[in-house]
Amino acid sequence: MSTQKIPLILVKGLEKIYYNGEISTPAVQGVSFVVQEGQFVAIIGASGSGKSTLLHILGFLERQTKGDYLFDGKTMSAYSEEDLAHIRNKKIGFVFQSFNLLKKTTVFNNVRLPLIYSKVKESLWDDLTMEAIEKVGLTHRKDYETSKLSGGEKQRVAIARALVNKPKIIFADEPTGNLDSRSGQVIMDIIQKLHESGHTIVLITHEKYTSEMAERIIKLRDGKIVSDLSVDSRHFAKEGFVK
Repeated sequence: MSTQKIPLILVKGLEKIYYNGEISTPAVQGVSFVVQEGQFVAIIGASGSGKSTLLHILGFLERQTKGDYLFDGKTMSAYSEEDLAHIRNKKIGFVFQSFNLLKKTTVFNNVRLPLIYSKVKESLWDDLTMEAIEKVGLTHRKDYETSKLSGGEKQRVAIARALVNKPKIIFADEPTGNLDSRSGQVIMDIIQKLHESGHTIVLITHEKYTSEMAERIIKLRDGKIVSDLSVDSRHFAKEGFVK
């Protein structure tokens, strides 16, 4: 008898409302979807569509106002703040548009940083750090200060840092937004290879070429899902799925 696989992410009727006095602003409205382990999903939409807010909720950086969010089979409300901190460190890797690196610190020490706050044995830190750096092709830059790197190299360091704890999922928020097209393609090639090696990827983007590298595209408008399609179907191209 087969058992149904528990999705890595399950959201149902998710809402996020920001309040400023008597004024309420809905950022995410009634969103429902599932992400299975190993999928590569792109979430797209115009500025103000709610995609970054949604990513922050999925990454446990914010809590939803209403609705259900289950991560790895457990509802978000069941996690303590200590649990959430552990999940953000161990099970989730973040890649941001602005890199968020320590400028006067070497590539090696930037990538190693999450391990300091983990439960991983210190004797393993250096090997895990080098393994992550090798995956993004920056072994020759490991002793460089990140302030001396190009934008594309900085983002590769950020990806290595996201990988160092071997997370279940990588959230990438506009990872090519501050890069030229050539550097952006290098970053997307790395992300694609990570997916091919089994990593679950959720990518936030407004760019057509980056979204098309995913296997599934969810489009948001005004905080609501207006499309959720397989890239393989190519239906999004006919329907103007990506502007």
